Amino acid sequence: MSTTETIRLPDYAPIPQSAMGPPLNKYGYYVGRVERNLYYITDGVYQSAFLTTSDGVVLFDAPPTIGHNIQRAVDEIAAANHVSNKVSYLIYSHHHADHAGASSLFDKSVTRIGNEETRRLLVRDNDPARPPNEETFQDKRTLKIGGERIDLAWDGANHTPDNTFIHLPDHNTLMLIDIVNPGWAPIYLSNLTEDIPGYLEAPAKALTYSWKHYIGGHNGRIGTRDDITLHQQYMADIVESSRKAILSVDATPYFVKYVQNSWAGLKGLLDEIARTAAKPVIEKYTGKLAAADVFTESTTFQVMQSIRLDLGHGSYVHP
Repeated sequence: MSTTETIRLPDYAPIPQSAMGPPLNKYGYYVGRVERNLYYITDGVYQSAFLTTSDGVVLFDAPPTIGHNIQRAVDEIAAANHVSNKVSYLIYSHHHADHAGASSLFDKSVTRIGNEETRRLLVRDNDPARPPNEETFQDKRTLKIGGERIDLAWDGANHTPDNTFIHLPDHNTLMLIDIVNPGWAPIYLSNLTEDIPGYLEAPAKALTYSWKHYIGGHNGRIGTRDDITLHQQYMADIVESSRKAILSVDATPYFVKYVQNSWAGLKGLLDEIARTAAKPVIEKYTGKLAAADVFTESTTFQVMQSIRLDLGHGSYVHP
């Protein structure tokens, strides 16, 4: 008897058709044109992108789940268009291993570029799969590679302290990783975000750029400006519902029940606030955002904590 036969797994709402990405090939990836000589690669869960230029290929992120399929995708496009398949540059969006862990597949001659904080964190982490970027920038940098323009900007912490806005104005594209998952709800704890105020502000900052195509780093399809707006509405509803639940949920039953075990009382209270706040949001967005029923309570917990701890909402000062 298999493990899945002995464990009762939950059922979730069907995935909306609007969230679906393109079918994968026999190697387990899809590569498609974004605009002109800019392409993206997906394995259905993670995304990477690349530019073909006269100075070689510029790769944006190297997720390990795509791994060697990155080069296969580059080879496929290069052969079809009779251009170089050599990856000459690798631009890190941020330091996390799930988006950079295949960097070491590309030889030492590759020029790695990223924010100065990305380099600091990669040096700290000392992961041979993620060689630190040799070239850095502090706030902004414009690259001109093979006649193509790439604008890099750091605009404060959000998902991570080093997450970079990657804008390709001549390709009508913005790449911003782990903020908006087009068609999908964020996963655990607002996409495992370290700075919730920055995360909540990032979509509005993204919309100040001129772009048509959005590469968010996850799931199968690329996004549109409407995807950003829907995400903003979803997060705003979580914020509003959380603010109400912080004030309305009664703490008394939990601390009466657990008396001396204050951590058990606190857990019961915070879990109930998250459940109460998430419930109407789940009802509203199930069928609109894939996995809204799976992860909204977790994201709500993280947002609610930020509202309490970063903004001081519901803070009680003993008389």
